[in-house]
Order: sequence, then C-alpha cells, then structure tokens
Amino acid sequence: MNSTDTRARAVVVSAAVLHSAAETLKEYDEFLRAGRSALVAGCPDPRSAEEIPSSSLNGFDVRQWAERHLADAEDARRRLRRAAARATLPVRTAACVAMAAVRAARLTPRERANLILLVAGNNLSLAHHAAAVLEYNRDVRTVRARHLLDCLDTDTVGAVSEAVGVHAEGWTVGSASASGTTALIQGVRLIEAGSTEHCLVVAPATDLSPVEIAALRLSGALAAVGDETPEAACRPFDADRSGFAYGCGAAAVVLEAPREHSRAHAPAPLGYVLGHGQYLDGRRGTAPDMEGQCTAMRLALASARLAPENIDYVNAHGTGSVLGDEVESRALHTVFGDSESPWTNSTKGLIGHCLSAAGLLEAVATLLQLNGGYCHASPWLRRPVRPGPRFTGREPALLPLRTAMSNSFAFSGINSSVVLGRATGKERS
Repeated sequence: MNSTDTRARAVVVSAAVLHSAAETLKEYDEFLRAGRSALVAGCPDPRSAEEIPSSSLNGFDVRQWAERHLADAEDARRRLRRAAARATLPVRTAACVAMAAVRAARLTPRERANLILLVAGNNLSLAHHAAAVLEYNRDVRTVRARHLLDCLDTDTVGAVSEAVGVHAEGWTVGSASASGTTALIQGVRLIEAGSTEHCLVVAPATDLSPVEIAALRLSGALAAVGDETPEAACRPFDADRSGFAYGCGAAAVVLEAPREHSRAHAPAPLGYVLGHGQYLDGRRGTAPDMEGQCTAMRLALASARLAPENIDYVNAHGTGSVLGDEVESRALHTVFGDSESPWTNSTKGLIGHCLSAAGLLEAVATLLQLNGGYCHASPWLRRPVRPGPRFTGREPALLPLRTAMSNSFAFSGINSSVVLGRATGKERS
C-alpha cells in the first residue's frame, strides 16, 4: 500500500513524455539533471533567411516508437498502430504518450474503460491544414475523405480512446499555451467532484505551419539564432533575451482519487496535485498582465492551503520573451517577496516552448525535480532581468524539495497555476 499526502486533491499515478530530448521519464530526468538544451537551428520563415532555435518531432513514426517501447505487448502495438499510425502528428504523439502513461499506471481493463479523457489544446494540426489547402489549390482531386477527421482536434480523443480502451467520457480543453495546465486542473476538478476515480490528461504536440511561424517572427515573439548557438538563443529571464524557441513535444498523466490509491496493483505515485488557480485578465490580445498572474498564483496557494513561504520551487512560464519575462518576474516578486523566495527556473530554456503541451511537460518536469531533490540549471541565464526571484544559474540547485508551483500564462489573458507535492513514503525520497 502506498502512503498518500493528506492534502492531495489528486494523485499523479503515472506520466509519459515525448520530445527530441527524451522518450521516457528516466531519459527526461537525466536530461533535466544535465541542464543541457535540446534546441537546434531550424523552422525558417519562408520569407526570411533568419533561422530560429527549435526542437522538432518531424517524421515521428508510431510503428518505430511501438517497437522501442511496447516490444513485450503485441496487442498494445497492434491497437496503437491501428488507431494512430496514419494520423496527423498531434494525434500520433498523443496516442503514444497516452499508451505509455496508462500502461505505467497499471490500470485494469475495467479501470481503463472508466477513465475520463481530457486532451489539452486546440488548433493542433495547423501544418497539416495548410498543406492540405495548398494541395487543394494545385489540384482539387487531392482531397481525401479522411480529412474530415484530420482537420478536427477531436480526432485525438477518438484515437487515444481506441488505442488505450477509454469508454467513459472525453473532450478537448483549449487554453492556448496554458492548455496543458488547464486540462490538468480540469482533471483534478473532476476527481474532486467525484465524477471519476481516474482521469487521463493528454497534451499532444502542436504542429505549426509556416504561416504561424512567420506571424510569430514578425510579432517579435520568436528568438533568432543570430550570433548565438541555437542552444543559447532562448534565454528565459536573462536581460539579453530576445524571444522564445518553438518546441515540439507531448505528455500525458494519469490522475487518481486519493482514496483510491491504496489499490494493491498501483505503482508508486509520482506526486500530488495540492492546489490550483485560474484567472482571466478580461481582455483579448497577447500582452501579459501582472495582476492576473499574481491572482492565479494566489488562488493556487489558497487552494493548497499553503503560504508563499511553503513553496520551495517555481517552474515559471518563462518563455524568453522581452515583455513576458519582465512581467512574470515582477509577479513572482510580488507573490513571494525577497526573503526566502523559492528557487525558480524555466524548462522552456531547455526544451523550447511546446505551446499547448508546455504546461503538462513542465508539470512532469516539476514532479521529477521534486522527487530528485534538484532544480535544473538555467545555462544561458547570465544577467537576471531583475532582483527578487531566486533563479537557478549554470549549475543545478541540489536541495530537499517538498512543494512546487508550475505556471502557465497564455495569450488572451489566460493565467493558470498548479501546486504540486513530492511523492511521500518509502517508495520515493
């Protein structure tokens, strides 16, 4: 039997990640501990010769992934291939991380069937849509009947449910780059309300087209390689930051009601969701708002029944954008103050900004750091944007951690924060 944090609103039973840096939790943990960047030069804007730093899953193959990770499970390989092998990139990545997370959770067929499925994100397959339109303009006969599925984000719901055997409920949760965090929050709320004992939250990779890349570059949001190496081009919270790096990744977690985590076949928990907060700025646009960010963090603290000084670590939204990092650093200083402020870093500096999946990839990174007793390095942070937050530097901070906050602040004034707790008991330290 596993011990459970009595403050837990939900248990994080298992998780899975998919990124050019890592395909397993062990690889992800090793990558974070090393504090190296997975960014390379690529994704050029067709109207510009300037390259941007990015991470990519182009050419990701479900069959090859299944051979690597499901070698001992022929039935699972077959179901995964049937459900997703010919789908869009977001669907392929979602089905794989969902399969990995559900298998790691050791759910029975009945428990799998009763899962509620939440898919984080919207407008996930923009590259596919743009390519389909270009092909149609060249030759109308290129349209395929399967486009009826490929053009819908809900294809992810269908593919994941077929691959892993979900039959209860399922839908998408779209909140721009806060989607991974808001989907996690909605899963916790369903468990708190007694609507389900288990919830599968999946954040697929977002596949941008050259149109979105060009718009982001023109807006000044994207970092450029320039004179830097690609690895150093994205510099969250550095005075010389110039924008974010486009990342491509996916993640999934299985949540469970705390009272249910005594099941005999349950694995050791990864950690706990202790609290959550969401708040809208009340206006459209891309400009961040400090008050909205502060409110989301304070709501999460109140939900967790914790004071600011009880938070040991913050995984910041920190994209590397000029305005966004300045506003978030002020919000962190306002909420946590100067004295004994929590250690702070941004995983986006290592893996890029994975858009809809960012919040869930970062929540998993936060849990790994809590359990491992470290805060990963910020290798390119040379001159912090402002005093106050205690940012990690070129080396990781090694220390015992108990609780952490993970932030996601998105376009359209969508602010969300979760408070996570370290796994307890003999199974983890």
